Amino acid sequence: MTVTLLSCPVPITMDIIAIHDFRAETQIGFYEWERRLPQIIQLDLELGIPGSNGIARTDRLGDTIDYAAVVSRLRETLGSSHFVLLEALSEHIASLLRTEFSAPWVRVTASKIGVVKGVRRVSVTIERGVKA
Repeated sequence: MTVTLLSCPVPITMDIIAIHDFRAETQIGFYEWERRLPQIIQLDLELGIPGSNGIARTDRLGDTIDYAAVVSRLRETLGSSHFVLLEALSEHIASLLRTEFSAPWVRVTASKIGVVKGVRRVSVTIERGVKA
């Protein structure tokens, strides 16, 4: 007798909190002229939260990620940090969001504005964690 077990993944839902066009100052740059003064960077953030925990039904801030707290914490850390590359800055932000705010999945887009002549902005996008 042969028994076949079918893999049937349990569907997982995930809600996403998005923070768009967040601007903050930080020290960033490869070139010496970039490191002289803090630069304004633009961030677009997406933070996954499991949708099955009933946040929409409870309507309680304690059941989700407080985006005002995220913005405040990022302003604090970016104001006191120095980065050479957007990739390192993005990784720092993703790690902070996953550890301090318990986001199982994040997408971080970090942009430097007007650093290349004729280019509005240059960006790096990274995703970390598991997205349902």
